[in-house]
Amino acid sequence: MSTPYPPELVRDVEQRRTFAIISHPDAGKTTLTEKLLLFGGAIQLAGTVKARKSSRHATSDWMEVEKQRGISVTSSVMQFEYQGHTINLLDTPGHEDFSEDTYRVLTAVDAAVMVIDAAKGVEVQTIKLLEVCRLRNTPIITFINKLDREVREPFDLLAEIEDVLKISCAPVTWPVGMGKAFRGVYHLLQNQMLVFAAGEEHRSEVAVIKGLDNAELDQRYPLEIGQVRDDVALLHDASPPLDLDDFRAGRQSPVFFGSGINNFGVQEILEALIAWAPPPQARDAGVRMVQPAEPAFTGFVFKIQANMDPRHRDRIAFFRICSGRYSSGMKVRHIRDGREMKLANALTFMANERVLKEDGVAGDIIGIHNHGQLQIGDTLTEGETLGFKGIPYFSPELFRAARLRDPLKSKQLQKGLKELGEEGAIQVFELEDGQMLLGAVGQLQFEVVTQRLKDEYKVDAIFESADIYTARWLGFEDELTRRNFAREQAMRLGRDVDGNLVYLASSRYNLEVTMEKWPKVTFHATREHRQVLN
Repeated sequence: MSTPYPPELVRDVEQRRTFAIISHPDAGKTTLTEKLLLFGGAIQLAGTVKARKSSRHATSDWMEVEKQRGISVTSSVMQFEYQGHTINLLDTPGHEDFSEDTYRVLTAVDAAVMVIDAAKGVEVQTIKLLEVCRLRNTPIITFINKLDREVREPFDLLAEIEDVLKISCAPVTWPVGMGKAFRGVYHLLQNQMLVFAAGEEHRSEVAVIKGLDNAELDQRYPLEIGQVRDDVALLHDASPPLDLDDFRAGRQSPVFFGSGINNFGVQEILEALIAWAPPPQARDAGVRMVQPAEPAFTGFVFKIQANMDPRHRDRIAFFRICSGRYSSGMKVRHIRDGREMKLANALTFMANERVLKEDGVAGDIIGIHNHGQLQIGDTLTEGETLGFKGIPYFSPELFRAARLRDPLKSKQLQKGLKELGEEGAIQVFELEDGQMLLGAVGQLQFEVVTQRLKDEYKVDAIFESADIYTARWLGFEDELTRRNFAREQAMRLGRDVDGNLVYLASSRYNLEVTMEKWPKVTFHATREHRQVLN
C-alpha cells in the first residue's frame, strides 16, 4: 500500500483476515467453525456435533430447521482476535439448495478454508463452491478432516483434489496413521511431529517431537513411522513446494490434515491464515478500483437476515467494509437511493453474542439495523458515486405458486414474502394478476420459507408446482419495444422483488421462440443486484 494513506489505517487493515469456510454437507464445516472460535477465545464451550436430539447446537446455527436437520442453511458472521489480528469468519450454508447465499458470502471474503471429508474425498458441492471461488481467484487453504476415522489414502486424496478441482496441492502437514491408529501429523515446514492424543482435545498445547529421524518416533510408532518417512521423501520429490504467490492467486492450495472434532490441526489453520492469507485487497467499484486503506469509507451489503433474534423482530444488513474507517453515528450516502443515512448502533458478532461496533476498517463485517432501506448489493460511501460489482442473481431452477390456507392472511403473506425475497432467502416474483410466485435453487428453500412464514409471520401457506421452466430478466432496445412486448406477453410477465420485469417461460421451446420473435429484447439469465434492466 502506498504511503499517502493514513499509517494507522494501513496498520489496522493489514491486521485483518476475512475468510469463509466451504464444504460439502457433513464434511465437518460447522464443527471446524466452532473449534476456530474456541481457539480464538470467542466461545468457552465447544458444542456437540449437531444431532436431531442434541440439546446444544453449533454456535453458528440459529434457525429451527437447522437444529432439526443438523445442517447450516444460513450464513453467520463471527469476529474474534487471534495473535494480534482481527479475524472475520463467515460460515456459509452447507446445503447445496442455498448456493446463491453462499455465492454472496464468498464475494465478501479475501480467502477460504475448504473442508474435505477424508473418507469421501471431493464431493459435488465442493466442486461447485470451488468454481465460485475461482471466479474471483480466492486463495484457498484445504483442511482434510476426520483422520481419527478410517479414511482414504492421503496421496489418493491429493490426486483427486488436483484432478477434479484443478488446483495444485502443497501439503503442509502429513498424517501419521489413521482411524484408531491415528498418531498425529508431521509438519513438513517445521520438521516436527504434532502428536495426537484421543480424549485430550481441550488441552491448550499439542505435544511435539522434533525431527523426522528422531529415535523417539521409532520407539513410539514403530508400525507407522517407516511409511511416513517414505511418504515425506516422495512428497519432497513429487509435490511442488508452497508458493505464496500461487496461493494468493488461487492457483495452489496449502493442505493440512487433522480432526476438527478433536481440535487437532485447527490451530495450524488459524496460523496459516495469519501468516499467508492476504489482508483486504482492492475492490472493483465500477468506475475504479477502491484501495482498502483509502481514508474514505465505502462498502456493500452482501446479505440481509431477518429475525436473527425472534424476540426483537429485527432485520440486519451484513455490510463488508471495503475502505476507510467506520465510526458509530457516521453519515454515509446510500448510492441507489441517492440519500444520506446515519450508521448508528452497528453490530459485530462474537459467536452468538452481538456487540455494538465502535470502529471498523476494510475487511470487517458490520451489521446495520435495516428497516427496509438497504438491499443486497447496495453500496454506501462518504459521497463518491461507486457501485461494487460481482453480486448476481441467478435464474431459479424450481418454481412454486403460493396459496394461503387462510385467505384473510394475504397481507401478512405479501409482507413475509417481500421481506424474505429482499434478504435473498428465496426469489419472489409478483405476476400481473397479483399472484406471488417463488423461485428457488432447491427444494429445501421452500421448506425454510414455509417454516419462517409460520414462525415469524403467522402465515400458513402451501406452495404448489407452477408451470414455469425458467425466468429471464429483460432489457429493451427502446420504449416502444418495451410497451409492445409487455402488452403481448402480459400473461408470462412478472416483477422481481426490486420491480424488474421478468419473463417466465413455460418451456425451453417457448423461451427460444419468444427470443427469436423479439430480437430487440435481451433475455438475461443473471443480473447484478440492484441493476435495473428496464
